[in-house]
Amino acid sequence: MLSKMKSAIGAIAVLLLAFAINPAPVQAQAKPDFQVILLGVGTPPPIMHRFGPATLVIAGDKYLLFDAGRGVTQRLWQDRIPLGRVDVLFLTHLHSDHVVGIPDLMLTGWLKSPFGRRKGNFDVRGPAGTESMMAHLYKAYEADIEIRVKDQKFSRVGVTPDARDIVPGPVFHEGGVKVTAIEVNHGKNIKPTVGYRIDYKGRSVVISGDTKYYPPLAKAAKGVDLFIHSIAGARKELLASAKIWGLIMAHHTNAEDVGRIFAAAKPKMGALYHIAALTNGKIKPPFPKDLLARLKTTYDGPVTFGADRMRFIIGKDGVKVVKPKK
Repeated sequence: MLSKMKSAIGAIAVLLLAFAINPAPVQAQAKPDFQVILLGVGTPPPIMHRFGPATLVIAGDKYLLFDAGRGVTQRLWQDRIPLGRVDVLFLTHLHSDHVVGIPDLMLTGWLKSPFGRRKGNFDVRGPAGTESMMAHLYKAYEADIEIRVKDQKFSRVGVTPDARDIVPGPVFHEGGVKVTAIEVNHGKNIKPTVGYRIDYKGRSVVISGDTKYYPPLAKAAKGVDLFIHSIAGARKELLASAKIWGLIMAHHTNAEDVGRIFAAAKPKMGALYHIAALTNGKIKPPFPKDLLARLKTTYDGPVTFGADRMRFIIGKDGVKVVKPKK
């Protein structure tokens, strides 16, 4: 009996030793095949916790960037995403806060350092005026480009814009990823302005861009997995202080109306970005909790108040929110 116990113990010891030397392989966690990163959720005010509007959509092997506001390159590299990894930049409109990061993305993404390494030309698509803007940006930095070509033997491939003006409708279809431009309404003098819908393997995301309350957008976003919408708000005292604040609000969507759009679209998850919380420096801007409380008077579904570097994993069973790392 004793000898049998010793044999059993010995066998167990051998197994434990074998496991210690050759542990069972750890199953690698599959990388999400569809995710969205809010690189910046801000507006023109140069504040540190909300960089300029920029949203990265990673679908399969495609890295698609929507708008390139202030600090987009820092946010990309903060998550160790090389600037040259962006396949296409899509623009919602040509307001400066949505495009001011383009020269940095174009030029720094051209460099051979780990944070650059663009292999092809700089693919940019946006509403009318995009081609002209990109041609002029290249011209503006021509001296820098020529210096690097001559001094460092750089190829112009990687910095030359491949820009296209687009109209509402399908604008990209590669690698199983379809992007559709959606007409929105940012005001009669700010046309054209578009939002975007991204479809991949039966899942979908809509990014509103800048828009007033515009019910047709809800139709385009009906039943999507993630609906990212801009939002604006101001205290009553601010609106009464000068006409300019009412003018700004008239070009954007207030909290109650964002709720109405979400209620009509019924997304699996609503999210807020391009957060125009207006202030003159004396009258405080509305707090996130105030805007959310107002939104929830017209919408009772799931909604997330966006933040720089927040991620959304678009899974087959729902949307997972990943808060930004500190």
